[in-house]
Amino acid sequence: MEVQIHGVYNHFKGNLYIVEDIALNSQNLEKMVVYRALYGNKQLWVRSYKDFIAMVEGKDQKHRFELQNVADKII
Repeated sequence: MEVQIHGVYNHFKGNLYIVEDIALNSQNLEKMVVYRALYGNKQLWVRSYKDFIAMVEGKDQKHRFELQNVADKII
């Protein structure tokens, strides 16, 4: 799974986020996903790429974050 910059993702708990960019951790060069909440105060978050695309068990969706098709929606 490849993370799309500016893609809108649904978190398995139900909230929507937009990926702002992919960054590198300065300590170990690990890829990090920079993403913003599309609700509330629009907080900016960062999570390791590995964790962002991780699978979740026993939930309605397979991955922690899943890309949404929002071409016909205005955010």
